[in-house]
Amino acid sequence: MNTRLFISATVAFIFYFAWSYWANLSAEIAIEKTLQSALVQASYSAFVTLFFTLILEKVVSKFERSYLSLAFITPILCKVHSQTPQNKAIFRSFSYALEQSACYFKGKQLAGVIFAPLIPLSIQSILVISVNLINQTPNLWLTIAPSIFFTALYGYSYTFTLLKPKPKPKPKPKPKPETRRN
Repeated sequence: MNTRLFISATVAFIFYFAWSYWANLSAEIAIEKTLQSALVQASYSAFVTLFFTLILEKVVSKFERSYLSLAFITPILCKVHSQTPQNKAIFRSFSYALEQSACYFKGKQLAGVIFAPLIPLSIQSILVISVNLINQTPNLWLTIAPSIFFTALYGYSYTFTLLKPKPKPKPKPKPKPETRRN
């Protein structure tokens, strides 16, 4: 495993322990519950930092060379709709807006890797909410909001570092021919 990942996990543990401790420190909340919430959030954050990065690396490697055209994505959004008069009117308006968008984006492409962090971010968000709900963290949203925000920030930053061109190795110098002395 990469040392950088373990350092990131340690930083995540320390930061989220301190954050959760502060977010749940109150005269109305028992100190045991505050410490428990801090330990749960810190342990979870350290684990997720490792897990998130591994998933992100796999998704980026899969979509690194893929492109999505918005002209092909938008019609998919319109497939599900009801047949009531109101929904038909909304659908026509929505279809017109999508058609105008498709015309604008025709031929323009987005790198599929732009969406890569969304998969692990969704998993992380569901997990952090679930873990803290199970733990009955008193100030749930104050405790987890930075986790979701910084995970998204980390995900996109890490993705773009994975996409940077790798430096070419320097050529090895040719050995000098040996000269013999007689």
